[in-house]
Amino acid sequence: MRALSIDLGGTHATCAVVEDRTIHTSQVVPTDGDRKLRELLPVLADTLRKLAADAGLGLGQIEGIAVGFCGLVDRKNARVTSTNLKYTDATEVDLKTWAAEEFGLPIAVENDARLALLGEWYAGSGTSSNDIVMMTLGTGIGGVAMIDGRLLVGKHFQAGCLGGHLAARFDGSPCNCGGIGCAESEASGWALPRICRGWPGFESSSLAGMELNFQNLFQTADDGDLVALAVREHCIRVWARTAASLIHAYDPELVLIGGGVMRRGDLIVPYIQQYVKEHTWTPWGTVQVRPAMLGDSAPLLGAVPLIELIKRSELDV
Repeated sequence: MRALSIDLGGTHATCAVVEDRTIHTSQVVPTDGDRKLRELLPVLADTLRKLAADAGLGLGQIEGIAVGFCGLVDRKNARVTSTNLKYTDATEVDLKTWAAEEFGLPIAVENDARLALLGEWYAGSGTSSNDIVMMTLGTGIGGVAMIDGRLLVGKHFQAGCLGGHLAARFDGSPCNCGGIGCAESEASGWALPRICRGWPGFESSSLAGMELNFQNLFQTADDGDLVALAVREHCIRVWARTAASLIHAYDPELVLIGGGVMRRGDLIVPYIQQYVKEHTWTPWGTVQVRPAMLGDSAPLLGAVPLIELIKRSELDV
C-alpha cells in the first residue's frame, strides 16, 4: 500500500510518502502550535504533492492520507476533538473535505502517540506482540495502549493515550491538563526548567548557566554534577513509575519507550526494566521493556496500518 503521511506536532510537521514498511521521501515543515491549522493546510498540501512527484507517483497510485495529530481525535469521522492549546481552530476543520478537494483521496486521522505505536507494531520493536503499551518521552509524555492487536480508544477518544497524565505525586506541581502531580508536570521537557530551578543547590550547579533540556541534563549528570544527577534520577523514577501504572492498567506483554529522550536509552531502559520487575504485580511473568526502534519514522509508518483499519472499519475497542 502507498500512502501520504503527516505527523503534525507542536513545533513541526513531517510529511512523507510511504509504501508498506518503507518511507520513500519525507520533508520537515517548520510550524508553530500557536498557528491556525487552516493556515498550515496549503503548505502541507504543496509539500505532499512535491514528495509524491519526487517519488514518481501520481495521486491515482496512492490509496489514502494518514495524519497523526498532537491532540484527541475522533478517527471514525476524521476530526480533531481537543487540541490542548495547539492549533486551536483544528476542531473546526473538516479534514475529509480538505483531502477530497486537494487530492481526491480518503483521509485517516489519529492521535500521534497511537499512530506511533501502530508504526512500531507494524514495522518496529512491537512486531512480536499484540499487547503493548508505549510511552513517548520528550516535550510532553505520551502514552498509548494496544490490547489484542487493537488500539484502545474509548467512548470519548481518550482511552490509553493520556499516560503522561497519570499522577506521579498527589502533592506535586500543577499540570497543563488541570491535574496535580502528573508525570508530565514532574518529568517532561516543558516542565524541566521549573524542576531544575527549584532543585536545592541549583544556583551552584553547572545547569544554571545553560539551556535546560534533557540533552544538557544527561550530559551534565555524566560529568558528575550533583544537581543534574539528582534531577536525572528523579525523572527516570517518574518514568518508571508511570510504566508500572500503565502495566497495571492495561496488562501488556511489552512496554516500548520512545521519544527524543531515548537518545540515552542505554540508561533509561535498564532502569525501567528493573523497576518493572520489582514493582509490578504480574504473576504470569515479567513485562519486557524495550526502546522503540523507529524514532520519528514511527508515526509516518503507522499510516499503512491506520488506513487499513479504516478500510476494514475496525474502529471500536
